[in-house]
Amino acid sequence: MSATVDPQRTEPPEPAAVPAKAGDLGFGRVVAQAVRGRFINRDGSPNSKKYGLGAQRTARLYLASLDVSWPVFFAWMMGILLLANGVFALAYIALGDGAIRGADQMGVPDPFLRAFTFSVGVFTTTGSTMHAYGSTANWLANFESFIGPISLVIAFGLLIARLTRPRMRLGFSESAIVAPYEGGRGVMFRMVNLQPGELSDVHVRVNLIWYEDIDGVRERNFHELALERDSVELFNLHWTVVHPITADSPLAGATPESLAAAQAELVVFVNALEQTFSTHVTERTSYVWDEVRWDVKFASIFAHGPDGVIAIDIERLSRTERLDEGATRTPAALEQRPPAHATSVR
Repeated sequence: MSATVDPQRTEPPEPAAVPAKAGDLGFGRVVAQAVRGRFINRDGSPNSKKYGLGAQRTARLYLASLDVSWPVFFAWMMGILLLANGVFALAYIALGDGAIRGADQMGVPDPFLRAFTFSVGVFTTTGSTMHAYGSTANWLANFESFIGPISLVIAFGLLIARLTRPRMRLGFSESAIVAPYEGGRGVMFRMVNLQPGELSDVHVRVNLIWYEDIDGVRERNFHELALERDSVELFNLHWTVVHPITADSPLAGATPESLAAAQAELVVFVNALEQTFSTHVTERTSYVWDEVRWDVKFASIFAHGPDGVIAIDIERLSRTERLDEGATRTPAALEQRPPAHATSVR
């Protein structure tokens, strides 16, 4: 049957798409204006949530098991093993004293410990001198003999995934600072590779996100900051990333009060080649306006090492030295520029 079209009927117009701005990092203009708070957390995770996908507990647990430290990972594995065998031990005890036999020569009088030892033997397929007695006890032992190896395979799979997963672990200074730089000011932060594996072809990109008044309208905009250098070939020590504040910089004339009023956030993206697996890896972090320090400079990070060896002390990564009051809170002369169309919120 063919459909007829009513010439008098008009469809509602589709809502006009909001044009995206270049450099919005993929958030889009609508999201950029609606978001309150920071975009990227200090640990690099996005400050966002997605609803409508369910809890996704299994996927989240898997990702968490890859990201946690080794002590926490082994604690999780041991805890799950003890919990599972404890549950099976209670199940064997519930079947009565005769459910497990052959424990007389073990010298273990405690019934729970006997059942737990038997459960560990079945769960890990190592076996023991004890054996299940009775149909119910044997069915329970058979069920555990299926569950145990599957659980161990999953645990070993996670272990292998952690060992073979290319990753980059960077340490960033606790704060970004505004310090003197070549007769003016510069926004700086320091980072260091915390893993023994070597990184090469390291690239860094810093974006400024803040509110600006444009033709009397307050809106959030994105600016990629020009860096003193945005890449290094060797990253075996530390790197002080510097954005010189010049007349062409969006931060020209910035003060602590202006950054606070504009709710400024510095988003940092680092890409590098992890040489162990020859794989490109990434890491992110951010500094919001109240994580930027003024009238300070970074203290020396170098330490005394063996002759002919350059050494640094990671504990000094965030250490700073105080400067005179107003040393960097006051805009430098080279930041002066003619009035622009867009002025940041002061």
